[in-house]
Amino acid sequence: MAGRGETVKAENAEAEAIITRIEHKSRKIESLLKQGRPVEALKTALEGSPPKTRDERCKSANWIVVHRAIMAIKDVDALFSALDPEYYDILMKYLYRGLSTGDRPTCDQCLRIHEKLTEKAGMGCILRSLADTVNTV
Repeated sequence: MAGRGETVKAENAEAEAIITRIEHKSRKIESLLKQGRPVEALKTALEGSPPKTRDERCKSANWIVVHRAIMAIKDVDALFSALDPEYYDILMKYLYRGLSTGDRPTCDQCLRIHEKLTEKAGMGCILRSLADTVNTV
């Protein structure tokens, strides 16, 4: 039984470390948004995402950071001229998470970005994001 208790403590410590990193990332994103650099903010939000954990607190904290950056994007065409293809699949995962909220402004923004992302990255991006059960957001 002591082994399980130690495992839970280790998992909690890991989750707290991840949340601390997410908080740091959040401050950096807010700074970028204040500087009028929403694409850089989104790149920063997507870096290291999703956190390598199944802890829902970590996933929710990271979603809040990514959501803030997604909602700050005004020019979707400019987003994809500056966003590297390595971010496409993870962005698609977060767009689906945004659509699942049912929040109208979030869904509208996610659909605008989804349309352009699908044009840019193709159907494979959708399939990869849906088929990936390891990296859940």
